[in-house]
Amino acid sequence: MAGIRGKDTQPEMLIRRGLHVRGLRYRLHVAGMPGRPDIVLPRFRAVIFIHGCFWHSHEGCRYFRLPKTRTEFWTAKLDGNRHRDSFKTDLLKRAGWRVLTVWECATRSFPVDCPVNTIVSWLHGNDHTGEISGTAPG
Repeated sequence: MAGIRGKDTQPEMLIRRGLHVRGLRYRLHVAGMPGRPDIVLPRFRAVIFIHGCFWHSHEGCRYFRLPKTRTEFWTAKLDGNRHRDSFKTDLLKRAGWRVLTVWECATRSFPVDCPVNTIVSWLHGNDHTGEISGTAPG
């Protein structure tokens, strides 16, 4: 697991490029913020997490399958990730930040413009939380 990247993943880079092309400027992985969000847009008081479908247990997604070996270990590991995500999102919302989660499958299922357009619409809207997925969970 030491070889798994937490920053600059392919889905993250696709979203970042799309936002930059649309003239949006952002900060990356701000250390002082809960959960160290992937993208922080201070102008909109918004943060974006780009979650891998496996590592964050995207329910109902074709890219998430629980491994058949060491099932107890993986269940505990992935449940811990999901609980930590929820806790950090709550901390950010209480601090007045808007939180958007973009799932990896959204960058695989559509042309990259589709999730980026949805992000831009969300930024200009009034929703405090949001989720962009390429599959219908559950």
